Amino acid sequence: MSGLLIDLSTPSGVSMALLPEIVLTVWALLLLLVIGWRHHRPDHHRWAGGFTLAGLVVALIVVIGLWRAGAQVEGLPLMIAVDGFRWATACVLLIGAIATVLLSLGYLGREHILVPEFYVMLLFATVGMLLMGGAADLLVLFLGIELMSISVYVLAGIRRQSPQSAEAALKYFLLGAFASGFLLYGIALLYGATGTTNLTAIGFQLSQSAVVHRPMFGFGVALLLVGFGFKVSAVPFHMWAPDVYDGAPTPVTAYMAAAVKAAAFAALLRVSIVALGEAHVAWQTMIWWLAAVTMVVGNLIALAQRRLKRMLAYSSIAHAGYLLAAVATGTAQGVSAFLFYALAYTLMTVGAFAVVGAVGRNGESDLLVDDLNGLSDRRPWLAFAMAVFMLSLLGFPGTAGFIGKWLILTSAVTAGQSSLAVILVGASVLSAGYYLPVVMAMYMKPADRPEVAEGATLTGGARAVVLAAALVLLLFGVWPNRALDVARTTGESLRPAGAVIISSLH
Repeated sequence: MSGLLIDLSTPSGVSMALLPEIVLTVWALLLLLVIGWRHHRPDHHRWAGGFTLAGLVVALIVVIGLWRAGAQVEGLPLMIAVDGFRWATACVLLIGAIATVLLSLGYLGREHILVPEFYVMLLFATVGMLLMGGAADLLVLFLGIELMSISVYVLAGIRRQSPQSAEAALKYFLLGAFASGFLLYGIALLYGATGTTNLTAIGFQLSQSAVVHRPMFGFGVALLLVGFGFKVSAVPFHMWAPDVYDGAPTPVTAYMAAAVKAAAFAALLRVSIVALGEAHVAWQTMIWWLAAVTMVVGNLIALAQRRLKRMLAYSSIAHAGYLLAAVATGTAQGVSAFLFYALAYTLMTVGAFAVVGAVGRNGESDLLVDDLNGLSDRRPWLAFAMAVFMLSLLGFPGTAGFIGKWLILTSAVTAGQSSLAVILVGASVLSAGYYLPVVMAMYMKPADRPEVAEGATLTGGARAVVLAAALVLLLFGVWPNRALDVARTTGESLRPAGAVIISSLH
């Protein structure tokens, strides 16, 4: 075995495996101490944002360092996984969090949301997401989900003077708690059926016994998928997403639609392949139907939306269906497709919401597609970036979104799920009905409300996010080779329990 070996049976080994989470936790506690006595002026709020940004960058450097060092577990993974899939998903999640902070620095001051606890909650939510992506035990997974969820409940309602924001937080809290109940009950039933909560041990049990045929196991898997369905906003568990995305501050909406969703999918993939890989019959059909229904319903309802922020909310539901199609394959190729598409989706979603935040005001919930009419005449670079994001979300050739959808299609066809691939293509064609009108409004219609374009401004951090996201999407659209190689190698690191146990014996 080569690379940095980590022994999870020792305190030093556990500390090394959890180093990114430890860094962010310490950073959040320090920030909490400082804002307790420095929270009165706007510059204090900006300082808190800068301090948060530094912590996220340090955590990203730690993750990349461990990844490049080839960190891996000595023996079997116990509570936390140490593999390429964890480091790759951690990079995506931290990039999403960094982009959210950059969007928030100017947005929160403009909207008079001077609440320094915003950044503390963002750090704790990111710690929860990192735990979700690396959980090798169902209990650690549940702790990560709850840490993330509670923090995001607060972020959704951080605009205290807004009834819409309060409504969004309340709906998210009630339905999120409901989903957590399903998830925890599913974990309990799986423990009752297998006698363990460790993902590798569950997979080993399924390969060595007839556990998969027990009703308790089937009910446990079903309840687990219902809980994940809520977290990823899959149809029919999506009812909370449009109202919450619409009522939350736009940077928080971007964070929920991109990073939070990516974390939930990373956890779902690890559970599906490592723990339930030997019982794919028990979950693949359910995931298949969730993916198909989510793609179709999400796109159909998005077609009827005229408010831009709400349209993007339903768009994110449709993209949950695309990502579920990658999960449904249950193969390393599907994992690779997920990793590439998760990065591309994070960039194009955060970028699109950044433009929405720049053009709109007062929460952007009343911003219409027609309000972008003639944006290319007054803000040509902003309109160009928004066009890139819309075309990439559509899956237009020359963008990273096209490459990502192509990878999901090929993984589905290779796994013998051609009908799901056909549904994905049809759903993508449907999405042209609401992505292309945004581009048409900016480039082909005269400005009805010039004051909207005049007020469309981006601060330095948000401008950097929009520019970097657009350039990376175009770069990966025409030259994806390096990213594809990394995704392919990383996808192969997530293996069923049997392969993990065999390799650990040599």
